[in-house]
Amino acid sequence: MRRPAFCLLVLVAVQSPTPLASGAEADGELAKVRELELAEVRERISELKKSMDARAADRDRLTAELQNAEIEISGKRIRLREIERERQYTARRKVDLDAEMTERAAALDEESTELAAQVRAAYMSGSHEKIRMLLNQDDPATLGRLISYYAYLNQYRARNIETVSARIRELVQLQGRVVAEEARLSDIRSRRQVELTRVSTAQERRQQLLARLNSKIADEGTEIDRLAAQEKDLARLISELTSILSDYPISSENPFSEHRGQLTWPVAGTLLHDFGQPRVGGKLKWNGVVLAAPRGREVRSVYHGRVVFADWLAGMGLLVIVEHGEGYMTLYGYNETILKNTGDWVAPGDVIATVGDSGGQTQAGLYFEVRHGTAPVDPNRWVTRRPGG
Repeated sequence: MRRPAFCLLVLVAVQSPTPLASGAEADGELAKVRELELAEVRERISELKKSMDARAADRDRLTAELQNAEIEISGKRIRLREIERERQYTARRKVDLDAEMTERAAALDEESTELAAQVRAAYMSGSHEKIRMLLNQDDPATLGRLISYYAYLNQYRARNIETVSARIRELVQLQGRVVAEEARLSDIRSRRQVELTRVSTAQERRQQLLARLNSKIADEGTEIDRLAAQEKDLARLISELTSILSDYPISSENPFSEHRGQLTWPVAGTLLHDFGQPRVGGKLKWNGVVLAAPRGREVRSVYHGRVVFADWLAGMGLLVIVEHGEGYMTLYGYNETILKNTGDWVAPGDVIATVGDSGGQTQAGLYFEVRHGTAPVDPNRWVTRRPGG
């Protein structure tokens, strides 16, 4: 077995009589080594996937076309998801701006009312207010206080005028920002409609491919052979992944094996097919469970681990495989979109995909499987909690 690069680095550091680098430099070197490891793992898995795609295409060209169509739909769905996030953010900004506009307008009304009262008072006192005040006073001390008061009053009026002017300028700026957000929302709505049209077109093409594929299967009577080949592909994928990842083991203070019967289901749904149930005449059995759920519902990781596969596979559609250490893996298939990449680390409850019907399914749902080594195990013995419970 090839020793991982980061293990070699640690051995050199221990055997060296002097430190190789400071703590920060060592952390930096370790990060670089781990990035190289990740790149190598991704490359090896990518080559494995290309090989499997070629084999599947040789068996069935229609399946290869289905893969392309479903990956295209997934990309457009992810784009729609991004547009929706942008729409929600912009809508929140618009609401905040509207609230600020209301607040600023109320403040302007208050300032304007106060300024209007002062203007009316000045008007009522006549155009020679200061001269009249000087002529009507005999006491010099009183006269001095009145002059100071008059100066303060004029300063206060000037400040009020500036405040009102500033409020007006702020409102004009806010109105400009509101108009800009409204234009942005309009643009988002237009882009969303374009993407929805594209998704609809791609789904129609997928339905045509599925009809051709099902017709071909019915004419040739090859349903069992097709499912058996797909199951064999999945077993090969798991075996190859186990071999590749043996050089990069996961260690954890809380091993996966200690959480048997304590995990939460990856999605809230209705059981369609259970582990061990027969499929297609009883010659094959389900290696996992299928949960019917609405399209687009979030699929969550059941435990800590790293994503070791995030791609399309015949029979599984858009598939995510998470490695948890100790030889355990969880599989999440039939997805509409994949939201994680190979090499990503995940925690329990992290969203990794969304429910779909990829892989040629006729109903939206999630395929979920637990494997120990290359052998499937009953998920019901590991996952007992309902989402949100």
